[in-house]
Amino acid sequence: MNGQLTLQNAHLRMCVDPQGGTLLSLVSLQHQRTILREGQGKQPGDCGLFPMLPVANRVAGNRFMLRGDEVVLPQHEADEFFFLHGDGWLKRWEVVTVSESQCLLRLRSRHACGYDYTAELGYQLRQNELHASLTITHCGEKAMLYGCGFHPFFAFDAHSTVQFSAGGYWPEGDLHLPLPWQSDIPPYADFTCAQYGEDAWLNVGYSGWSGQAVIRNDVMTVTLLAQTPWLMLFRMSGDEFLCLEPQTHPVNAHNLQGQPGLQVLAKGEQCHFAMQIRVE
Repeated sequence: MNGQLTLQNAHLRMCVDPQGGTLLSLVSLQHQRTILREGQGKQPGDCGLFPMLPVANRVAGNRFMLRGDEVVLPQHEADEFFFLHGDGWLKRWEVVTVSESQCLLRLRSRHACGYDYTAELGYQLRQNELHASLTITHCGEKAMLYGCGFHPFFAFDAHSTVQFSAGGYWPEGDLHLPLPWQSDIPPYADFTCAQYGEDAWLNVGYSGWSGQAVIRNDVMTVTLLAQTPWLMLFRMSGDEFLCLEPQTHPVNAHNLQGQPGLQVLAKGEQCHFAMQIRVE
């Protein structure tokens, strides 16, 4: 079973595409409104949500040090310079189980750099909530460094606001990599108070995130929940979406002191990450 899956309950409907393990859509049946932007899946990232694994976002130089050894990451067709968001969003997942309102997908992936893993991706509709979860099991003989996250594209127009708290942020630098962290968040990137913000490019990471972000429009409230202090925000001028990306580690954590949020997994060890989207 490798075709697109349309799943629903009394509150929500979603379309899952095994290609990339993506959500092509998530719709509130009560409000008759899209929660995530609708994609056709014709090219990578053309969707409403995709998983990021075994890294989230970008790693400077596309390489890092692990226990004294340099790991050089592969490149792929989705980016000229980086192993962008890993490879899970580019590969076809196997459908393991599916029911009316949930499914479980599985991916087996190996790379010469040392990434050698099996991943399980679950999407479940529970009343008015989407629950998404990732579990990664390292299969290689040599330990490897793992991180992951989710990349949702929330429907977001001029009638929308977003609110979340954070302790600081990383401005964007060359090649979309982060500049040094700073505690003072400028008004255009500060969403402590609910606002639409500027219809302009914004691609920044936050630390000290509370684990909750709230998007409101004229008919419904959408709440993102995840147990992590790191959140990425991305928007583009003229596009009616806002990406709020919870991830297990900050961008380029592989090259930060202590490699915060990343996990070294030996053979058979696992890491897990989960996210919820609530609609009211």
